[in-house]
Amino acid sequence: MAIRFYGLKNCDSCRAALRALEVAGMQVEFQDVRNDGVPADVLRRALEEHGAERVMNRRSTTWRGLDQAARAGDPVDLLTANPALMKRPLIVLADGATTIGWDDGARRALGL
Repeated sequence: MAIRFYGLKNCDSCRAALRALEVAGMQVEFQDVRNDGVPADVLRRALEEHGAERVMNRRSTTWRGLDQAARAGDPVDLLTANPALMKRPLIVLADGATTIGWDDGARRALGL
């Protein structure tokens, strides 16, 4: 099963997820969100499936550095402009479904 993995190389959750996926023998296409970004359609799908509260890390220093006008803007635009604001990893499964974060639900969705 080939999956697309959006994350950061220096993110602990992303590294743990990548290790687990490698051990499971899954094919992973890694996309660094800072260098490569996340396509708007993928962000929209994740926001529809999980909601902005789950997709955006509102405890991050990036979020705290935003003014109220930026925080109130369109979530896709906000995440496109500030990719590190996204909770990680964002994984797109072969069927197009998404998982966000590296928790029991994400592992179950991946069959781990």
